[in-house]
Amino acid sequence: MELKSLSKINLSLNVNGKLKKNRLHDIESYFCLIDLFDQIKIKKIQGQKDIVKFKGKFSKNIKKTNNSIINTLKILRKGNLISDYYSILVNKKIPLFSGMGGGTSNAACLIKYFVRKKVNKNLLSTLNKEIGSDLKLFFYKQGFLKNIKTVNVFPKKYRLYFLLVYPNIRCSTRDVYSKVKKHFPKSKHNFTKINDKNKYVSFLIKKNNDLQSIVENKHPIIKKLIIEIGQIKGCHFSRMTGSGSVCYGLFKTEKAAKAALKRMKTKYPKYWLSIAKTI
Repeated sequence: MELKSLSKINLSLNVNGKLKKNRLHDIESYFCLIDLFDQIKIKKIQGQKDIVKFKGKFSKNIKKTNNSIINTLKILRKGNLISDYYSILVNKKIPLFSGMGGGTSNAACLIKYFVRKKVNKNLLSTLNKEIGSDLKLFFYKQGFLKNIKTVNVFPKKYRLYFLLVYPNIRCSTRDVYSKVKKHFPKSKHNFTKINDKNKYVSFLIKKNNDLQSIVENKHPIIKKLIIEIGQIKGCHFSRMTGSGSVCYGLFKTEKAAKAALKRMKTKYPKYWLSIAKTI
């Protein structure tokens, strides 16, 4: 069996404070899944041990004994949701430490494959603690993360086109969040007014990523890239996703995104660049 483990883009990200119970940051975020994905091959095997291997451009530096694949299998087996053992090969196409949720997406992909309709709130709560608080995002194509527990799903899905630039900087989510000094109140949203793509894009243009300035201060190239992408013809806005370091531009058309890719590749040949669209 071969699965597609999709990546995500945070179209906005606002930090609202820290939760007293677990000290995690409470955030709200408009997000979408895109057609950039890791490939996961799964095969049932004999024996009492899983065989997990990684290959591909972004397979280096993944811990062999402590990663999202192995940890997810352990949790599912402990909860009696699986009993067999598996050979799993992951072709890593999503940059590591990029803010695109590659490792968490891999976990979500396995959960959906093995558990299917048995994914309940208690299981997701356990997995969120062990795998990552953004796990729930990968069960929705587009939506609004209202808080650490709640996702609001849009009545409509919008086709969006992106230019992605990864400047070979590995951003630690824990490190970035540890530098958050300011919290912002929750926003009030009326989803009934966002009923077409143009209104949605106009709404997103006014939003921001609260983590972006933290990463920009440490890595000035991030700010430079975001400004540069935003100045390209056809770009609605440019931003950083998650805790970085992938910078992206949201473009009016796929043609405009491809033209931007060509331009940026010429200037930054050593960076990883790609175009993507919502699924």
